Amino acid sequence: MMMNYPIGRPVNILLVDDDDVDAKAVERRFRKERITNPIFRAKDGMEALGMLRGTAGSRNISSPYLIISDINMPRMDGIEFIENVRKDPNHQGAIIFVLTTSRSEEDKFASYKLNVAGYMVKDNAGEDFLKLVNMIDSYWKVVELP
Repeated sequence: MMMNYPIGRPVNILLVDDDDVDAKAVERRFRKERITNPIFRAKDGMEALGMLRGTAGSRNISSPYLIISDINMPRMDGIEFIENVRKDPNHQGAIIFVLTTSRSEEDKFASYKLNVAGYMVKDNAGEDFLKLVNMIDSYWKVVELP
């Protein structure tokens, strides 16, 4: 199964997470649930911005896309990354979910202030990643995008 944008193009997924184990677990969960959308991975916010903008030799991620971002990362953390995305006229409307180990109320408030679509805490990798996949799958089935 592939999540498609209303015009029939598959939705690309940008996974921004510095933890190799968590990133692989998310990718495995998508495959296990038979969601075959292309997944691109960046290890921090700087790399992710490069991928969105096609700069510094990075792969360019074409629209439509959805972003799943961690908060605690080197060089540029998730909050800084989301702030940069929201300031960029070409990407400010991006759909962003946060998937993080941070239970900090400050991080939650900062994320929602930046209009994230959802904030999930990584507790139990298998179970939580299943919730993430189900939430994203349901999101695409329910919302209407321009």
